[in-house]
This record gives sequence, C-alpha cells and structure tokens, in this order.
Amino acid sequence: MSTYPTIPLSEYREYPIEEMRRRVNEFYVDINRRRTVREFSDRPVPRDIIETALKAASTAPSGANLQPWHFAVVSGPETKKKIRVAAEAEEREFYTHRASEEWLAALAPLGTNDQKPFLENAPYLIAVFLQKFGELPDGRKVKHYYPAESTGLATGILITALHRAGLATLTHTPSPMKFLNEILGRPKSERPFLLLVVGYPADDARVPDIKRKSLEEIASFIDT
Repeated sequence: MSTYPTIPLSEYREYPIEEMRRRVNEFYVDINRRRTVREFSDRPVPRDIIETALKAASTAPSGANLQPWHFAVVSGPETKKKIRVAAEAEEREFYTHRASEEWLAALAPLGTNDQKPFLENAPYLIAVFLQKFGELPDGRKVKHYYPAESTGLATGILITALHRAGLATLTHTPSPMKFLNEILGRPKSERPFLLLVVGYPADDARVPDIKRKSLEEIASFIDT
C-alpha cells in the first residue's frame, strides 16, 4: 500500500455504452482526417492555442510521473532560419551518404528531399527534448524512467491536440539533431526527440495518396 497522499478520482466520467460508441466514433472520424503536411502557410496562429495544446501534452502518463520532456517553442524568424540551415545540412548528408537505397526507396512515395522550406514558412516550430535526468532543488540529479516512451506519449497527445484545434503538423527528425541544443540553448543532457512543425496548411497544399493499414493488420484480439 502506498504511503504517499492520494485524492479521490473525482473527475472520471463514465458514459452509457451508446454514448461511448458515439464519442469514440466521432473521435475516429476526426483524427482520421489528420495528415502530415509539408506545405505550410505563414498565417499567424494565436500563441494561447499553442500553450493550451502543450498543457494537454503535459497530461501524458510518464515513468514514475517524472514528466521527462521539454518543449522549446520557436516563432522568431532568425531562429527558424538557423534551424533550417542546420537541418538541411544534415538532410543533405542523409540523402547523399547516410541513407541506404532501401531507405530512399521507402521514402520515394512521400516525395521528400533535403529541402525544408516549411521550417521557415510555418509560424511555429516545437522542438521536443527528452530528459534522461532531472534536477532536484538542491542540485542533485534524479534519473528519469522510460523517458523515450513517456516523451513519445506526450508528443502524440500534442499532435492530436493541435489537430483538434484545426492546425496541421509535420514530424521532422533530421539526424543527428544536436544542433537544436546549441541553437535553442538547451543543456547537453537533453536529447532532441523530434521537431514538430505547426501551422495552417498552404492553400495549395497536397499530400501523398497513401492508405492506412486496416484494423486486421494492426491489431489482434485474444479472447481465451
């Protein structure tokens, strides 16, 4: 039995079965519209919308509730330019030297290359950092448990919240991403997890004609 203080689970809501079906179906229809976008408008997005989406991300479960993440939100054009220059340098190395032919073939249907104009066009970039360690008030380090899994869960909620608000996103992962620590002034102890591009899609945005796997392909049910 835990010796730590607890509080009643007062905010849980149970719904009738038919309402459960309606709610989950409505959510599926809405989230099924989500697409990764690579062509962004420069239309401004109110900062409070980003802030609320980040608060939603912070509700994610995490190992020992240590919340091992940091979100660096970039809107300044100078900083976005620096990130684009550094990211495209890594991407050129990837496309010309690091990626295998098999990997490049897998990417071909998506039409990606080393040019990343969206890093400047979109109103916001959110650099997600994973923290392997935290720091106590007295300066001592505390280990974070399952930081990658926890940060991934938080990022998924962030993407969902932004979609729910009516914004488009792109998960960008140039490798390596240590340049983000330097540009954004984050400590070396934090590992860049991904760069999330956020904004409105361009009026003429297009997306690849791809399909998602069926339920039978992604899930199995064991009833005995």
